[in-house]
Amino acid sequence: MHSPSRALLMHRHRDDLMALLTGALFLSLGLVLFRKVGLLTGGTAGLAFLGHYASGWSFGTWFFVINLPFYALAWQRKGAEFTLKTLVSVSAISVLSDWLPRWIAIAHVEPLYAAVMGGTLMGCGMLVLFRHQASVGGLGILALVLQERGKVNAGTFQMAVDALIVLAALAVADLRQVALSILGAVMLNLVLALNHRPGRYMAA
Repeated sequence: MHSPSRALLMHRHRDDLMALLTGALFLSLGLVLFRKVGLLTGGTAGLAFLGHYASGWSFGTWFFVINLPFYALAWQRKGAEFTLKTLVSVSAISVLSDWLPRWIAIAHVEPLYAAVMGGTLMGCGMLVLFRHQASVGGLGILALVLQERGKVNAGTFQMAVDALIVLAALAVADLRQVALSILGAVMLNLVLALNHRPGRYMAA
């Protein structure tokens, strides 16, 4: 028979695993909507989109490779557990974002809807990961470190950086795509800014 502490630990691990899968599914579906209409996003995902559009390599491959250097910061600042969870999350997103189009067929989606819904889904996915001490890697790690130091809200920081990355995409995308991409980034980061606040929604 398991001791109470061991049973609690196993339960927590199951909760974390389910949360990582849920977050990865939300994020992957949002990324699929963005890719369907040629939109971009910020952070390492935005860089992965640019690499995908420019080279033809899959988004998942780019996303996984670009995130590799950030694990050193995660290990140093956030510890082994956070780093492992983030590695699992990034790996799951990399695989699911490439495989989801083989499992679901989206014949048509309005770009405006894709921007709003895709951004919201990705924001919800990131929120789930953040609340279980994980992230999507890259700038998400830096955002969490800065918030914990009391420097800036994670959502506000990412909104500013994401806007800069999407604006830089004018080199490879038209103005309408960039405008919708910014809208998607705003939706994503509004979800984080409104919901990812230390001490908020804590049970009594």
